[in-house]
Amino acid sequence: MSALPDPVWPVILLALIQAGDAVMCIKPAPFIARCLEDVNWPRRHWWMLPPLKFAAAAGLILGIRLPYLGAVTCAALVLYFVVAIAMHVAARDFGRNLFLNAVGMLLICVAVGVYGFLA
Repeated sequence: MSALPDPVWPVILLALIQAGDAVMCIKPAPFIARCLEDVNWPRRHWWMLPPLKFAAAAGLILGIRLPYLGAVTCAALVLYFVVAIAMHVAARDFGRNLFLNAVGMLLICVAVGVYGFLA
């Protein structure tokens, strides 16, 4: 395992995706609101998503220079999307939100972790 990402570009790309997602969650875009409603995520907890996603983006960027922070943040994102998939399955939401969003992001996070920190 590498303490710092090599190459760096996948980590930066994932951080940009997380930051963009965080911005879209501040006042949830309609497709995000629909996704949260479909998995029965209580509206009173929606406020948590932007800080979590901004923190993930920051952890990935800071992890370019701080040993292991990027790898730990990437692993946390993998766990986040595993939980998201479990929530979709529990809610029987087997459409676009599960396969394109949750599974797609899980695959991206796993690929960044393997390619950037394990390869």
